[in-house]
Amino acid sequence: MGTVFSLTVRDPGPRTGAAVEQVQARLHELDAVFSTYREDSDISRLERGVTTVEGCHPDVAEVLARCREVAQQTDGWFTERPSGRLDPSGWVKGWAVEETCRILCAAGSRVHCVSGGGDVQTAGGPWRIGVAHPLLPGTLAAVLSGTDLAVATSGTAERGAHVIDPFTGRPAVTFASLTLVGEAGTGLARTDAWATAVYAMGPERGLAWAERQPGVEALAILPDGFHRWTGGLARHHPPTGPANWTLHAAPGLARALGPAR
Repeated sequence: MGTVFSLTVRDPGPRTGAAVEQVQARLHELDAVFSTYREDSDISRLERGVTTVEGCHPDVAEVLARCREVAQQTDGWFTERPSGRLDPSGWVKGWAVEETCRILCAAGSRVHCVSGGGDVQTAGGPWRIGVAHPLLPGTLAAVLSGTDLAVATSGTAERGAHVIDPFTGRPAVTFASLTLVGEAGTGLARTDAWATAVYAMGPERGLAWAERQPGVEALAILPDGFHRWTGGLARHHPPTGPANWTLHAAPGLARALGPAR
């Protein structure tokens, strides 16, 4: 998928090793089906018109249906066709993290954290999640805390201006970064897709949209360095406060710092 996946299991058991092997196989399967970098993937073949949705892996129909659902929820600010080409990566990466968590849970784990390209889903906890500062390399913009969280960030720090405004077809450069925090039940796939949409919407429209969503909070860093956030974000601040400006961030937009104390 052109990114790194990592996982931390705090309660390993006799089935954990086999589960990790199953995770690896599942991630390779999803890459083979959905990669836009591989000419032989189902998504690439579907985009070229050499196959149909019915001729693809069953996951393709499911993913495209979820993308259309998010498009409806966000009034078209999310699309599986950024720049006009079929690319459902905005849903698939978060969904791949969810699949990893599902496999770990099936193996008996109740306390784990999975990161895919810097977006994080946790089980159990509480955990602390560090959000890298997009304008101050090597520092954190905030530390978030909670149980069963999904944390997704869209921004320019790692991949440049890659989020496309679906209404203009041009890169959206409205935030330095936009982080959404989804609570239990939201799931990282939806949180990540929503983060992409909110980033494309821009600060006024996007933060107002996020404020209306139950169980979702947002932290925005604007190009001038100012921070804005939704009203309920404070409940995800750890006891030490909302931010730690001196902690060093690992590569990626967010990372787990470990169990909250």
